[in-house]
Order: sequence, then structure tokens, then C-alpha cells
Amino acid sequence: MAVSHIFLKANWAPSFDQNHVLSTQRNADYAWRIVLMLGALPALLTYYWRMKMPYTAIIEGNAKQAASDMGRRHGRHLIGTMSTWFLLDIAFYSQNLTQKDIFPVMGLTKKARQVNALEEMFEISRAMFVIAMFGTFPGYWFTVAFIEKLGRFNIQLMGFFKMSVFMFIIGIKYEDLATRDNRWLFSALYGLTFFFANFRPNSTTFVLPAELFPTRVRSTCHAMSAAAGKAGAMVGAFGIQTYTLHGEKSKIKKEMIILAVTNMLGFFCTFLVTETKGRSLEEISGEDGSKDKAEAQMSNRGSRQSQES
Repeated sequence: MAVSHIFLKANWAPSFDQNHVLSTQRNADYAWRIVLMLGALPALLTYYWRMKMPYTAIIEGNAKQAASDMGRRHGRHLIGTMSTWFLLDIAFYSQNLTQKDIFPVMGLTKKARQVNALEEMFEISRAMFVIAMFGTFPGYWFTVAFIEKLGRFNIQLMGFFKMSVFMFIIGIKYEDLATRDNRWLFSALYGLTFFFANFRPNSTTFVLPAELFPTRVRSTCHAMSAAAGKAGAMVGAFGIQTYTLHGEKSKIKKEMIILAVTNMLGFFCTFLVTETKGRSLEEISGEDGSKDKAEAQMSNRGSRQSQES
């Protein structure tokens, strides 16, 4: 918002309707590059301080043991974390990319043809800020407050379900909602999808892979889960977005229904993971030997029963 506003004040231009060519300011190319570079600064600071942290854990590079752990204990969990993150990002990034079509309907921005390039950048940034303040940020903080009380599994399960319900309502009633009289109801429903995305699956799909897997494969499994999520984002960007390229209400309606179905698939895939609330990483991954002890006890019990027989 700040960068686009500064550039806009210094670079006046006509709207797209007034002049197709001059509506894009020359300096607009610098604006998005500066925004991108500013976003890299926190990441660089994180990297620096991470390098300063002591790391004393010694992990034995035992590939056979890692493969055994994955096949014997955590194969289903990996499928669960990858599939849920994949499905979430289809919906989440499609939802973000659809904003250019939905914001004008909600009255948060003008239509693209009525503004110049930097003005459009500023208005979309401002609208995204409004959605973030009333949906995204509160959702994350609700996760912080309730993740240990409700549990990761329940939060993710109900999040997918509620996202599916709200997107289905938007899809079915889109033509009625996309009117000036119903824009506040539309804004509330759209904001709730962001709220429950961040209060629910957009947080837990990151947390669960960090807790479910043994130390020796935790980073690998988390990376695979995250990569599945980025694949979902690509499906959303290059697949689902074809329904919104021309701003046709009938196609946007179909898109929202598809996203509702996608979230419902995420709801069912959540049953592939398990709850990690109130358990240590060693207990969850079986590195404390509890699972081996339980298996040994079962085996000994079976041997005694057969001997007695």
C-alpha cells in the first residue's frame, strides 16, 4: 500500500479506458520489484538468526531405518499431510487470485478499466489489507489461542468443512450476492472463508508435518508436504483461474463450487493424520520406543498363549 501510494502520487496517469498504453506508468515496473525485495528482508534476518542458534542434536544418517520408519509407521501420515496441504493450497491460492474479480463486486475496488496501473495496485493492496485485518490475522491468532485446547486434528477437520460450506453458499448464490444490495453479506461470507482458512487448515497443515514424523525424516517429510502444497497452488493458479480470466459470473460461480468440493476432499483426507496435542515429538514419532515396547509385549503375550495351548 505504501509503495504503490508513493509511486502513484509521483506518477499520474490516465485510466485504462482513457488510454490503454499510458495507463501503465513507466515507474510501475519498479514498484512491484521494491515490494518483492522488501518482503525478502525478514527472510534474510530469519536466516541470520537461525545460523546463530546452537544446534546440538546429532542425527544418525541411517537411510534403511528411515525407510523402515516411513513404511511401517508413517506412510499413511505422509499421504495425509501431503494431500491435505495440496488440497488446501488449491482453494487458498485460488481464493487469493480471485480477489481481482470479487473486490469490485464487494465495493472495495473500482473495475480495472476505470483506473491506471498503480491506482489498481494501491486499491487491491488496500482491499487485501481490509480482508487481512478482519479475516486472516484474527484467524491466525485464534489458532494460537485454541490449538492446544481444540487440537490440530479437530481444527483442521472443522476448518475444511466450514470453508467448504461458505464457498458452496457463495457459489450457489453468487449471482444474488454479486449485487450492490448484498455486498455486505458477500463481504462477510468471503471474509469468513479467509478466517476459517487461517484459523483452521492454513495453520495446521504446516504444524502437523512438523510434529508427526521421526527426527531423521522430519525435515524431508515436511518438505514433501510443503512441495505438495505448492503443487496445489500451481493447480489453482493455472487451472482453477481459467474460470475467472474474463470475470464471467457463471464461471466464477462454477469455480467457487469446485473449491467447495476441493475443501470437502481435504476434510476426508484429514482422517489420514492423527492428533498430536499434548504429546511429545518422541512419543508421536515413536522415538521413545513406546511403540516397539507395545509390539514386543503383544508378541510375548501371543507366544505365552500359544505355549499354554
